[in-house]
Amino acid sequence: MNTYSMFDKDFLASSLYQKFVSENPEKGGLRIRAYAASEAIPVAGLKVEVSTIFDDNKIIIFDGFTNESGVIDKIVLAAPRNDGDDLVIPSKRVYEIKATSSKDQVMQIYHVNVYPGICIVQTIHIVPPTLRQEDI
Repeated sequence: MNTYSMFDKDFLASSLYQKFVSENPEKGGLRIRAYAASEAIPVAGLKVEVSTIFDDNKIIIFDGFTNESGVIDKIVLAAPRNDGDDLVIPSKRVYEIKATSSKDQVMQIYHVNVYPGICIVQTIHIVPPTLRQEDI
């Protein structure tokens, strides 16, 4: 499996990117909320990577950090078109969210379904590692 980034000009000029866009012409949204202590403390500086698998290739769509409020807002993600009025099983694109905190060395992975015209909110609960006896 190859890995590509939406920040790479060569990838944006590739036929793989053109195919991805043609199969996912709509837009959905994602908002990340990162908290600790039962959502009492926002987690600033949490590294977040959002990617999807397309034709056996990993495409990194977003790579950034939460702000001082523990939020990343307005991540725009490609979504497939839902044709017709039969939305019993709407088309979706699955994205992976990988959250990493180097300070606490915590990594969490979430999978979200993105639909056209809908903003998904993903809350990431950070639990600090337990203190070892020798650290006390």
